[in-house]
Amino acid sequence: MSGTLFDNREYQAWLKDVKDRYTRSQLKAAVRVNSTMLEFYWMLGAEIADKQIKASWGSGVIDQLSRDLKFEFSSAQGFSTTNLRYMKQFFLFYSENATSLVANFESNHFRHQAGGESSIVLPVSSEMVPALSSQMPEILGTIPWRHHVEIVRRAKSVEEAIFYIEKTVEYGWSREDLIDCLKKDLYRSQGKAVTNFTNALPDPQSNLAGETLKDPYNFDFIALTRGYKEKELEDALAENITQVLLELGQGFAYVGRQVRMQVGDTEVFADLLFYHLRLRCYVVVELKATAFKADYIGQLGLYVSAVNHLMKTEADNPTIGLLICKTKDNVVAEWALESSSQPIGVSAFELTELMPKEFESALPSIKEIESKLKEEE
Repeated sequence: MSGTLFDNREYQAWLKDVKDRYTRSQLKAAVRVNSTMLEFYWMLGAEIADKQIKASWGSGVIDQLSRDLKFEFSSAQGFSTTNLRYMKQFFLFYSENATSLVANFESNHFRHQAGGESSIVLPVSSEMVPALSSQMPEILGTIPWRHHVEIVRRAKSVEEAIFYIEKTVEYGWSREDLIDCLKKDLYRSQGKAVTNFTNALPDPQSNLAGETLKDPYNFDFIALTRGYKEKELEDALAENITQVLLELGQGFAYVGRQVRMQVGDTEVFADLLFYHLRLRCYVVVELKATAFKADYIGQLGLYVSAVNHLMKTEADNPTIGLLICKTKDNVVAEWALESSSQPIGVSAFELTELMPKEFESALPSIKEIESKLKEEE
């Protein structure tokens, strides 16, 4: 029985859901424990900003406060000068939108551009600081403090920050998971693929499928020499399938590569085949080491149709196709997709390209360059 269940897709989907819910419950428990501390950090950050504005104490107040608090509470953590600065940054980052965040903490409609990663300075008047210091927006209490530090360090807007907060809660991201998504700029890539899902899929699958695909996909964990072939790209991805799954995102399960399907008297082979546990459908991925061409849509559409006929069960939703090309013209992709009845998304990919060895060996070494420069001195 256990062997049968292990291979049963419905059981695996349910098991994944149970594990996800357990992870989220652990995160929520940790947040409840830390919620009071988060509110303390919010208020202390507001007070530091207030003191520096009203009393003109300058940056020295943070150094002094850190020394005094660490002396008074020697066993406590969190009073380093760095952490105190993050408390202030935490408050300032959200302060201008604090009122709307309190009223609409379940919404994504926040508009405020913040500064860069190393320095975020927002206009805060001394009159507004005391009024805001006692009302940390409720949504900010849903994730741990160290998650907040990473978001505030890297997010460029409140809207982007809220996106990562909500995804952390939804998927139970660890701090490492969150950092990885921030580095890959998930906010700007997720849901950006060109698709025909609105016309080819029923609601709500069309919306969820559209949100699932990204553009571009970042394959920087592999490095190929210029002029690589599609098989080289496929081989490299297959050898790093764990990283591929991380880049594709939550819910993708690997089925196989070069999956053989018999269509009439013809054999066809899908480059990569996945099953998405949340969408409850197969995802056929076709890789192209060239720019997008309209002909690719027909080829992938055949593979999608083949999976529907040969592998899909009544419990599965319609199969979707994902075409990942080296580059693409969005207009050409959109018009090409209009001719397809199969649900397909088109994205580009990015990876590290190495210079061919024959050219690399012809380049001067660092020592040779240094020697030449000394000769010219």
